Amino acid sequence: MPIQVLSRRRSAARLAESYPGARVIDVTSRAEEPWVRLSPFYPHGGIPVPRSPGVTAQSVEGIWQALKVFATADVDPAVLDNARMRGLKRTVRRYGPVRGHRDGLDGETLLPYETARRRIYLPAYRWVLEHRTADLIDRLRAMSADGDVVLLDYTTNGDVADPSTPLSHAALVALHVGGRWPEEA
Repeated sequence: MPIQVLSRRRSAARLAESYPGARVIDVTSRAEEPWVRLSPFYPHGGIPVPRSPGVTAQSVEGIWQALKVFATADVDPAVLDNARMRGLKRTVRRYGPVRGHRDGLDGETLLPYETARRRIYLPAYRWVLEHRTADLIDRLRAMSADGDVVLLDYTTNGDVADPSTPLSHAALVALHVGGRWPEEA
């Protein structure tokens, strides 16, 4: 059975009832070690910023937020250095509507949402999975070969082309473990 991705908001009793015997693993920023390392907020450091040669960041979320462009604010390189797992979000409440994501820190082009997911988020997160959490991916691969595994995340959307809800990094982990990584741009 492929790895299942479910909402972290489900009760433990409901999870146990629906998936008896499954290994249930929280991979959010509130998870325990070592699984918290799969959170895009986790400060691994040295993560290459896509389309920005020689620039690195502490976290994937830092990259995503730093390259976001709003009605009243452009990119924010300082977010790339945030290693605290909080204070990363740049919001519409503060900066106005999102205009897009800059195609690299010094890029001229603003990318639409799906393209930004494919050019920024996917390459950055895949790099973390391959270079910073390969041990956890191997453990998940072994666990899923041995029995049911459920990953918990706040969102469950694994479709990069579906902008109606945030992309689930747990779904991306499940796809990566299964060798089905989404197409990058």
